[in-house]
Amino acid sequence: MGIEQQIKEAVARAIKELYGADFEAENVSLELTRKDQQGDYTVVVFPLLRISRKKPEDTGAGIGEFLKKQLSSIATFDVIKGFLNLTLSRSYWLSVLEEAVNDENYGFTEPDEDSPQFMIEYSSPNTNKPLHLGHIRNNLLGYSLSRIVSANGNRVVKTNIVNDRGIHICKSMLAWKKWGNGQTPQSSGKKGDHLVGDFYVRFDQEYKKELAELMEKGLSKEEAEKTSTLMQEARDMLRAWEAGDPEVVDLWKTMNEWVYEGFDETYKALGVDFDKIYYESQTYTVGREMVLKGLENGLFYRKEDGSVWADLSDFGLDEKLLLRSDGTSVYMTQDIGTAKMRFEDYQIDKMIYVVGNEQDYHFKVLSILLDRLGFEWGKDLVHFSYGMVELPEGKMKSREGTVVDADDLIAGMIDTAREMSKELGKLDGYSDEEAKRIYRIIALGALKYFILKVDPKKNMTFDPRESIDFNGNTGPFIQYTYARVQSIFRKANEKGIDTSLNNLVRDVSLTPKEAEVLKIIGNFPKIVKEAGEVYNPALIANYVYDLAREFNQLYHELPIVYEEDEAVRANRLALTYAVGKTIKRGMWLLGIDVPERM
Repeated sequence: MGIEQQIKEAVARAIKELYGADFEAENVSLELTRKDQQGDYTVVVFPLLRISRKKPEDTGAGIGEFLKKQLSSIATFDVIKGFLNLTLSRSYWLSVLEEAVNDENYGFTEPDEDSPQFMIEYSSPNTNKPLHLGHIRNNLLGYSLSRIVSANGNRVVKTNIVNDRGIHICKSMLAWKKWGNGQTPQSSGKKGDHLVGDFYVRFDQEYKKELAELMEKGLSKEEAEKTSTLMQEARDMLRAWEAGDPEVVDLWKTMNEWVYEGFDETYKALGVDFDKIYYESQTYTVGREMVLKGLENGLFYRKEDGSVWADLSDFGLDEKLLLRSDGTSVYMTQDIGTAKMRFEDYQIDKMIYVVGNEQDYHFKVLSILLDRLGFEWGKDLVHFSYGMVELPEGKMKSREGTVVDADDLIAGMIDTAREMSKELGKLDGYSDEEAKRIYRIIALGALKYFILKVDPKKNMTFDPRESIDFNGNTGPFIQYTYARVQSIFRKANEKGIDTSLNNLVRDVSLTPKEAEVLKIIGNFPKIVKEAGEVYNPALIANYVYDLAREFNQLYHELPIVYEEDEAVRANRLALTYAVGKTIKRGMWLLGIDVPERM
């Protein structure tokens, strides 16, 4: 049991013994003590005054005396108005340090075969274009979330649903047929996803040109769109694909394979992966069957034009289309089919969809429909909703070719890391191969950290150069701190100092800065747990930054290797080791590597 829970339960016992009232430990208001006050934890006394019927100071003092007798970990207490500040003992903090040093799994809970099974869906790309900056935020959030959920003792299945069918796919295919001249990734020298994406943009350009010509002849925009022969050809191609036309299906398979090979390269470069990939071309028929079965069972209804709908008025929502009048499916139908296939493949206890906040309504409806169709996890599915990511120049548009391509961004980040590292002389003396490896680690660390440190619910602006700053709240600053820890131990070993970490001395006092760093390390298990409960990687990111910042202040204020008192030096080395270990574990949760040298 963690110290916070021990304190809460002791406060509940104090209320029972001192005032004869039952009080749930979960309702005790406990928080970290403000930095401008003495103490480690603070019990907020005000909510207890209705029970004690005493002044805040008297209530706090009474509970403080009780806690000090009950818990040996509490050294002293102080009451300031309605706040009871508790200072934990030196022996308690040294026991935290021992645990952080010696427990290989510190802060994490290992799942076992009986642990709940979470499925986390992220990425969800379309096969008509390459991955872009928006996909990067999605992938990084999903991958980090999978590690955080696993670190909280759950089994995790990472999954992807590829949008490989629909009119948008046919636009790329039609443009390639018309203007591609038989190009392939090999003949063009382009990654397959880029090549296909070029033709998606080409379709939009030609379509706009056609509309402009029709409107010049006097048609309204709406009439021009209805008259467009190009769009009609794309619709015809979609119908031919759904009917299984061999020529169309072969082209679809060929171009999709080009895209998949390109996606795989980008995923590898980004450092994310999946346990299972589903394809809408396989799930939409399953979804249609599920909807028709639901229609038979009275769960849905059919309108006069033959379309199938769900009535959601009982939930304060409107009607939802599930099958069009021509029998074709919509996105909701496909998601129902994917859910059925997943439930057959895995015994899911919790389903988490990592999808942008523009789909909030979609997932509210999906939850209702899956529950109605009998999926146990349907009612409690989680839509991990996140905000848009933009560049300083503004929003991006795929069809106009103004998106920030993921591959280009990664390559640009590596160039920026190289440029800034050379400016600062960070990697002077490294071989070209070693420097190249570290540039990549720095670049990806900068990219991932900059995106993950922002609350997922918020829109964000991504600035590549700002993200690679070696100072401030950035990935490279944290990576450099980890490398500094490793440098300290290399230096200690060179001087022949014992770095076995087996000789912690309990009667050595801690400086305020050491105590502050140790307090942050002691909070790591709680932060991991909280990040898993509220699905928020930003809690981990900002925690690791706080730890790195405090340690760097300690490094500049106090000698470590050059400390002459052996007992103080031994404890300080142990604290330094715990810092490095905790930074590495925290960054692992974010999917970020840390270099041994930098």
